[in-house]
Amino acid sequence: MAENREKLLLLDTASLYFRAFYGVPDSLRAPDGTPVNAVRGLLDMVATLVTEHRPTRLVACWDDDWRPAFRVAAIGSYKAHRVRVDDGSAHPAPTHGAGSASVEEVPDALVPQVPVIVEVLAALGVARVGCPGYEADDVIGTLVAREADGARSPVDVVTGDRDLFQLVDDDARVRVLYTSRGIRNLDVVDEARLAERYGVASGRAYADMATLRGDPSDGLPGVPGIGEKTAAALLARHGDLAGLLAARDDPADRTLTATQRRRLVEAADYLEAAPVVVTVAPDAPLGDVADALPSAPADPAALGSLAERWGLGSSVQRVLTALATD
Repeated sequence: MAENREKLLLLDTASLYFRAFYGVPDSLRAPDGTPVNAVRGLLDMVATLVTEHRPTRLVACWDDDWRPAFRVAAIGSYKAHRVRVDDGSAHPAPTHGAGSASVEEVPDALVPQVPVIVEVLAALGVARVGCPGYEADDVIGTLVAREADGARSPVDVVTGDRDLFQLVDDDARVRVLYTSRGIRNLDVVDEARLAERYGVASGRAYADMATLRGDPSDGLPGVPGIGEKTAAALLARHGDLAGLLAARDDPADRTLTATQRRRLVEAADYLEAAPVVVTVAPDAPLGDVADALPSAPADPAALGSLAERWGLGSSVQRVLTALATD
């Protein structure tokens, strides 16, 4: 049988353009003075990723809703500290849900760059996929699940968000390319890396550990007194979160200390709700995705106009060179 040479690259797009915004000097501006550091930085990242990883398919995954209602209903504190009340005077944030009464706190200099990113990706012909009521994480999780069900291509997920480590699956050939050290020095996260760094055996175990540990940056309290190491040890002993909670509820169990049992009992409501928040959706209602990596721009005229208007010529050319390289 001929080797399947396909590879799907999924971009956690907001994670990347936020990284570009903070990592690329804001002295990079369009002819009219508008900052374009996030746009140019993202394009340079795409060029580097395509050149070094040679995907045959590429999707820029998008936050159509940065704080989905189903997660807020489960845990009201989810991302609550990032909320800014929209009084109509602020620019709309790039990742807020339709009809939302609030917007995510986003730097003013980044806000006008996001529509430019949308236009440039469209002109290039790079698939950009979001889903109303879902985050980019859910889009990624759904595309990963589809790929695993079809047993088709290996998948690399590019992100700066550890939440997506839960998707790592050696059998399904799913890895995370973690951007903490930069786009040219990605941390390749597979099951061996999860075991080495976090003491968990799989992506699913990472999600259970993250539930126990919590995440203040997302407004998730976790179980007080149970950090990463303790959570990993408990999961190793009990198999998974369900096994741990069964031990908690079993009066005859002697594998938990009295303090651990008390902490788990006191956090019962949180532990019942948290998996809905922590686990990325594998079944967001996405349509068919035309994700083939373009070898040439979908709309050369529009791309040329955008490059001229926003001063993106060198970055656009780097992407085109990467796309045209076999």
